[in-house]
Amino acid sequence: MSCATPPVPSGPEKPVTRKVFCVKFQKELPGLDEVPFDNELGQRIYDHVSRDAWGLWKEHLKMIMNEYRLNLATVEAQQIVLKQMEDYFFGEGAALPPDYVPPRTK
Repeated sequence: MSCATPPVPSGPEKPVTRKVFCVKFQKELPGLDEVPFDNELGQRIYDHVSRDAWGLWKEHLKMIMNEYRLNLATVEAQQIVLKQMEDYFFGEGAALPPDYVPPRTK
């Protein structure tokens, strides 16, 4: 019989952060935890876009939605977003709306 005290569990183990070579920043960074949506573009984003780049995209998406007044419940708006997303990550970069004026810095 052993008198040794068994090790105390330190809680649930945190998964190792997945790394990707980010197409936006051109370096290895932590990747997304899951595929953002079920299609080929979603898988490409999961494989090649970092968490940081995804965060920047979400901010860019807010601007696109506001400037174009998109209702994401419509197929047309979803197609615009997918096209912008493809360009943002894998193309020349998403173009800003023609009449876009960036907010003033304080």
